[in-house]
This record gives sequence, C-alpha cells and structure tokens, in this order.
Amino acid sequence: MRQNILIFAGIIGVLAGVVFMLQGAGILRAPADSFMIDDGQWITNGAILAVLSLILIGGARLVPTRAEEKARKKAEKEARATDAE
Repeated sequence: MRQNILIFAGIIGVLAGVVFMLQGAGILRAPADSFMIDDGQWITNGAILAVLSLILIGGARLVPTRAEEKARKKAEKEARATDAE
C-alpha cells in the first residue's frame, strides 16, 4: 500500500513536471492566460520536479511491502529459535 501511494505520487509529479516544461517552452498554451507560458524558468522547474519524482518512484521500490516485512520478521524469529537450541 505504501509503495502504491509513493508510486502514484511520483507519477503525478512526473506528469506535472512535463506540463510545466511544455508550458515553459510555449508548446502547451492552456490556459491561455497562464503566467508560465514562454517562461524559461518553468522549463527548469518542471525538469527538476520530473527528476525528483522519478527518484521517488525508484525509491518506492525500496520500501518493503507488508508481505515482505512479515516474511523478514518470521525468518528472524525462526533464526533466533534455531540459535537458541
């Protein structure tokens, strides 16, 4: 569940970053009165947001799922029981 939330947030961030870049480059002109159109700073802002979001998506793979966490705890418990014998 945590992984899914982080991945979803990362995808939203990548999409927002691409929209920012396209508006900053003047390719996407919607809405017509947007302050971001033809402003090069938004190309940079969008690229930074997209890259950080991609890092979030990659990092989300490192967050253990509940099943992985349960399996790890079970293995540790079994290892301690074996060591105690």
